[in-house]
Amino acid sequence: MKDTQLEISGRPLDGAEIGALAHLYRSEVHRCTVWRTRLDTTTNWAVVTLGVALSIAYAAPDASPLPLVLVGISNLFFLTLEARRYRYCDLWRERFRSMEVNFYGPILGDRTSAQPDWAIALQQDYAHPEFGISYLHAMGRRIRRSYLWIMLIQLLAFVGKITVHPSTVQSFEQAMQRAAVGAIPGEAMALGGAIYAGGFAALALWSLSVDRTARREQGLSLPDAIY
Repeated sequence: MKDTQLEISGRPLDGAEIGALAHLYRSEVHRCTVWRTRLDTTTNWAVVTLGVALSIAYAAPDASPLPLVLVGISNLFFLTLEARRYRYCDLWRERFRSMEVNFYGPILGDRTSAQPDWAIALQQDYAHPEFGISYLHAMGRRIRRSYLWIMLIQLLAFVGKITVHPSTVQSFEQAMQRAAVGAIPGEAMALGGAIYAGGFAALALWSLSVDRTARREQGLSLPDAIY
């Protein structure tokens, strides 16, 4: 088993140890799959609440755009939940990816990508587990993968509500009057929407830059879709 480039206490792994490592790989894949399913559940909640808000906001000519504002708050809550879940999913993913590249890769004939000390690093990760990415980084990844499109539809729906529903606005002042929610003037709502969209777009771009820089430093060629 020297071809696997894996030794424990200076000796190659025997058949039983290889089998145990294979079962460990399967368990990490299962863990990641379970947490990935939980991510999908939260995203579904965000999509459903946005659909409900759209239905209410466009149900009548005099309907308020307030539901489209409130759904942004609820989706922000879903995003924070999803970022926490994603950090766990990323932890399991990093573990089984390490085994795929460094253990199964050499068995299948690819000995160039294996790291000589990967088994020690994996053992230390089990002994002292730590998240591989920060909370904000996880939020940025989830925005890129799902929430950017949800928020874009929300913003477009809000703009459409105040500009063309129930009739086309004739002036900027009229649009701001429609955008007003209770005691909050339309100008404040527009500014808040710009900050809301700009902040999440900046977070998504920042996380993309961090991921690409990390991959270049590690010599990896994983596509953005992996993240």
